[in-house]
Amino acid sequence: MGKLLLMLALVVVIGLWAVSRLKAFARRRDEADAPPRRSTPPAGRLEAMVSCAHCGVHLPQRDAVVKQGAMFCSDAHALAGPGAGSSDPPQ
Repeated sequence: MGKLLLMLALVVVIGLWAVSRLKAFARRRDEADAPPRRSTPPAGRLEAMVSCAHCGVHLPQRDAVVKQGAMFCSDAHALAGPGAGSSDPPQ
């Protein structure tokens, strides 16, 4: 009776191992068939970029602080005003 239980346990362990290997193989095959990921966002999701009037750093327009028609990267730079690091004159 003990040998029968040992054989049954061995069959179960081998079966579980085989199922896990088949799942891993299927996952690798699906990843190989998938199209490559894009490194850039689709054209519809591009954002306008602006440069800070104080330091010249570029940032998305939605994140910019606007003061007197000029764009700044932070409240501190908006308070400091346009600086020498800017390539664009304030408007």
